[in-house]
Amino acid sequence: MEPTVSAADAPFTAPGTGTPLLDGMPRQRTALPRGAAAVPAPRSVRTAPPRPWLLLPTPTGTPFTFGYAAVLLVTSLFAGYADPALVHTLYQQSSTDVAHLMRAPGLVLVASALWIAGGLTSSYALVFLLVLTALERRIGGLRTAVVFLLGHVLATLATEVPVGLSVLVGGLPDSSLHRLDYGISFGVAACLGALTGLLRPWLRWTVLIMFGAVLLQDLAAFTDPLSDWGHLLALATGIATWPVLRRRHRSRPGGGRVTTVAAPVVCGQGRGGVHT
Repeated sequence: MEPTVSAADAPFTAPGTGTPLLDGMPRQRTALPRGAAAVPAPRSVRTAPPRPWLLLPTPTGTPFTFGYAAVLLVTSLFAGYADPALVHTLYQQSSTDVAHLMRAPGLVLVASALWIAGGLTSSYALVFLLVLTALERRIGGLRTAVVFLLGHVLATLATEVPVGLSVLVGGLPDSSLHRLDYGISFGVAACLGALTGLLRPWLRWTVLIMFGAVLLQDLAAFTDPLSDWGHLLALATGIATWPVLRRRHRSRPGGGRVTTVAAPVVCGQGRGGVHT
């Protein structure tokens, strides 16, 4: 007679096979049924490997930064190889001084942002690529363009309007209305200030302290106080966008998984600020 397993002994049968287990013995190992796969133990979540190519703009990932960088490359090459007299004339026509702002404000605000003061060798050229790429990957191209434009326009007006008023009341000579003022540094400073709000606290305050120290050092040198004040105001403009950008960053899919990019601190002037 073959052995049978009673209902009372059912709890002592191996699950899935029906093989009886010995009562009163420690838990026994049983073979898995045929075709059953062992379930691996859960492993800790693996971190994504570093992807250094994300530091630079791409046509699909960061279209605004990539397209803007292509325009700046063309204008910088033109400035480097064209006739110097022609280039100087274009700089003057693109200058955001009081005289040009009164005649054609929209045109000169756009034109002045098409040049890099110092050309491709300027430190702001590299910072432009790193900072705007990192910011656009977090908040998108449209919002990055808005932050750049806010810093460029507000810092320009905040530094040039007082000059116009001072000339009007006789505090400055009429020659102050004509300055050579162009470049991307105000917009870059605003984007850097905005980007730090999306970084980890230790990195955020490290970048802000280092960049702010450079700006204050330039201001203390008093070589171009208008541009130096403009950089500080542009940085403050970017910092003022933190609440809005943080909400947008959290709402983006995978917003907390983007590779952190530390923006380097730059030295030197980023705008042409020579009186003409």
